[in-house]
Amino acid sequence: MRNNRKIMIAGNWKEHFTVAQASIYLHRLEEAVQNRQSIEVVLLPNVLTLQPLSVQLDRRKFRLGAQDGYFEDAGAYTGEVSMAMLRDLVHYVLVGHSERRHVFNENDDVAAKKMQAAVRNGIMPILCVGETLQERLAGETNQILHNQLSAGLMNLTAREVSASVIAYEPVWAIGTGEFAKPDQVARATDFIRKQVEHLFGARAATHVRILYGGSVDDHNAGSFLSLDGCDGALVGGASLNYHKFAGIVETAYRVHQERITRR
Repeated sequence: MRNNRKIMIAGNWKEHFTVAQASIYLHRLEEAVQNRQSIEVVLLPNVLTLQPLSVQLDRRKFRLGAQDGYFEDAGAYTGEVSMAMLRDLVHYVLVGHSERRHVFNENDDVAAKKMQAAVRNGIMPILCVGETLQERLAGETNQILHNQLSAGLMNLTAREVSASVIAYEPVWAIGTGEFAKPDQVARATDFIRKQVEHLFGARAATHVRILYGGSVDDHNAGSFLSLDGCDGALVGGASLNYHKFAGIVETAYRVHQERITRR
């Protein structure tokens, strides 16, 4: 079910870098990362740094995304930043990241509302799904993925799903140094694509990009990016080191070139 889906490498900086630190880091990253038009590189900094980075950013190399956004466009929601406020700054937004689900107790209903809000405001959502270690050991991985996908995508059209991104991030591999084995990722991404096909049809399943996220670094990225059903990586800790992140981008470029050769 492969087509010409563009490989995406997304760096989630989480709660790191002040405005000044982010500016310095971006300068170093731009020097380290070559201009690879065939790879989409997305940076997901904290919300305070989005505006200054949007001015500094080399748009030939990078796109900006937000780590989160609220589903109401405006109102008395103290502390929230809406998708409507983000739309002039970002192309992408994370929805349902495991830390939002497990630290801030956001459920599938909230994820569904945020998906709708992102699409409504012209932002491409990256829906994060994945199981905990307890759920995996209990054999519930597919059921959890089914539940999160069905809820998160329920209010979107097939065309909107086609333009969205799904990130498989097993919770037990987030920030732990542990990572899923390639065969585990292959089974999960295959299941996700089949679920999208069941819910929205073959065209949506062919076009939607599915990433893997979970302790991805410059040493193991190739084993995931080489999988037929994996269209990129959501990178956490390694994205804070510009040498490592640049290495992941170069690995993605090499995989892309190998795919062209095989066609």
